[in-house]
Amino acid sequence: MIFNRIRFKIDTEQMFVKGESGMLNIIHVDMNAFYASCHQAKDPSLKGKPVIVAGDPKKRNGIVLTASYEARAYGVKTAMPNFQAKKLCKNAVFLKPDYILYVKMSERVMDILRRFTPIVEVFSIDEAWLDVSGCERLFGEPIEIAEKIQKVIKEELGLPCSIGISCNKILAKMASDLKKPMGITVLYPEEVPEVIWPLPVEELYGVGKRMADKLNSMNIKTIGDLANIPVEFLEAAFGVIGRQLYLWANGIDESPVDPGFTKGEKSMGHSITLPKDITTFEEARAVLLSLSEQVGRRVRKKNFVGRVVTLTMRDDSFLTKTRSATIPYTNTTEDIYKTAKKLLESNWDGKTPLRLLGVSLSGLTRDFEQISLFPHDEKLRKLNKVIDKIKDRFGENAVYRAGQKFERDEVKIGFRS
Repeated sequence: MIFNRIRFKIDTEQMFVKGESGMLNIIHVDMNAFYASCHQAKDPSLKGKPVIVAGDPKKRNGIVLTASYEARAYGVKTAMPNFQAKKLCKNAVFLKPDYILYVKMSERVMDILRRFTPIVEVFSIDEAWLDVSGCERLFGEPIEIAEKIQKVIKEELGLPCSIGISCNKILAKMASDLKKPMGITVLYPEEVPEVIWPLPVEELYGVGKRMADKLNSMNIKTIGDLANIPVEFLEAAFGVIGRQLYLWANGIDESPVDPGFTKGEKSMGHSITLPKDITTFEEARAVLLSLSEQVGRRVRKKNFVGRVVTLTMRDDSFLTKTRSATIPYTNTTEDIYKTAKKLLESNWDGKTPLRLLGVSLSGLTRDFEQISLFPHDEKLRKLNKVIDKIKDRFGENAVYRAGQKFERDEVKIGFRS
């Protein structure tokens, strides 16, 4: 384990926040090389070997989706063409992505995090924030909690993770990136100018490639450059996003850790951040079908039905859109997917690169086994339950839908690690 703790004093009034140790109650957990690590955990013979999860290992134009740290030591990077990765690391083990494995491992990771606090916000398949306020008597100070989390995940799942600790979400996330793999970093707000500001601007959360290129063209090269530009200038150039980036660059983030299932809100959903932007309806539909299947399984397992389907889309400039539609109460994968697909086709041009998709079902109530006026609907409900039982007994790979077969066989999509 690597433990990094850096402190120095500056004028804290400039940061608008205090840096006292008692406020360091936000933890960010980031799984290391998650997809490659999942394969290594599942197959012990892969441990210590350079593992590359690739879009299509058999094709010359395939790309690297993620690489284990053993492969990264040879210079292999995400989005690198397979042929280039093979030249750099001749003894690499190339594997196709196994989305079901990643989802199952992710769920187990999140279950472990909830042992330490109920306030867990799942950010992506391999990242989450925790608010550990008031957990000291049970588990110790935040650094002790981080050490316990890291140890339990490694011992129970065989997966490495890096952890950041700070006073808010943006700084905790930035801290978790500072030491990988298996690092634990405490970042105080007064350390931002020395530790965070020298970093390239593209390393700030919310700055994608297009935004970085635009900022660089304005001679804003580092996070410090961004933090010291007048906020009015950034607002004029980028609108509300400019102000948000200015605050984050200065280590300011007032957003709470949100578990996403608060009182008065009943919804279940899944989202995924992709390792490579998708730009075709065919790819997007395959992702939506997988997400709809997950949502449907989860809703059916808890004996709920819902009537509001919500689609979330985030493009490569981090602009997020949500669109919803109300339908008759349902919990079938088909109804959820069909509605999500219509929302996608009505609100996306099929060209703007998408980096995140999410599907949720809300307006939940207990499944009252309503009598359908259409026999086909009842057949779908029964079919979904049969599929669920098969998967429960024989595993997620036992049966999958035709649209998911495209995802498996063509391997034109992957998921962020």
